[in-house]
Amino acid sequence: MSGFPTGVAVVAAFDPHGAPRGMTCSSLCSVTLNPPTLLVCLRSGSLTLDAVLSREAFAVNMLHEGAQATAELFASGAPDRFERVRWEAGPGADGPHLVDDAQSAADCLTKQVEQAGDHTVVFGQISEIVLYLRPPRPLLYGLRQYSAWTGNPPTSA
Repeated sequence: MSGFPTGVAVVAAFDPHGAPRGMTCSSLCSVTLNPPTLLVCLRSGSLTLDAVLSREAFAVNMLHEGAQATAELFASGAPDRFERVRWEAGPGADGPHLVDDAQSAADCLTKQVEQAGDHTVVFGQISEIVLYLRPPRPLLYGLRQYSAWTGNPPTSA
């Protein structure tokens, strides 16, 4: 599957003590528009998955083309990752939003969980989407390298 490019996101949630947890995720897709639902695949046993399951809520930060360093940081397992990026969580947020690195963030309520090998598939119903960067230029990953979307994004009417 390394030859199939995909968007890059950071899935983030708060653990039961309120500490932020997060990990880079390229296994993300839209499942349905009604109700708006995403699925993410998270490594079983990770602190991020534990936080998502305990809070039953999470945020999906869809990264923009300039956020490769953040994608690598959240893939590294560095324990101080949230101290090295700017993030916020407003009153309606279901997890930390990476405001400088996300083109948008989707707040989700956990609706279903399925075990799949060494990963767990989490279905999240979107409660809110926050747009940070217009026009969006997503960060992509494929062929074991990061890249940016090369086409022109549509303009809003």
